[in-house]
Amino acid sequence: MSAELVCWRCGASLKAQPMPLGRRAECLACGAELHVCRLCRHYDTAKAKQCRERAADEVRDKTRANFCDWFTPAAGAFKADSAQPANPLNDLFGGNADKAPSTDARGELEKLFGKR
Repeated sequence: MSAELVCWRCGASLKAQPMPLGRRAECLACGAELHVCRLCRHYDTAKAKQCRERAADEVRDKTRANFCDWFTPAAGAFKADSAQPANPLNDLFGGNADKAPSTDARGELEKLFGKR
């Protein structure tokens, strides 16, 4: 028995989705686009272009819907690190915009550079 197909972002079951997944298919639980590299069996961060299929055209944004003809959904595409909802500020500035800023700036600087 094969593993159940789940959303690459939130891990919700995709049983209710019609197959094959269309380019505009979205997760019913979180709204993530599903015809994306992150849900494909060829997705591999250790490979060139992050894809095992050498004949595939490069797709820059692995989390956005694309027109790749090699797309084949893979069970097990969900990773715990992708479970967090996307924060646009993190995309713009990097880091963790969800974390509350420190109120003790001087203490943080002393921890960072050491107290003289």
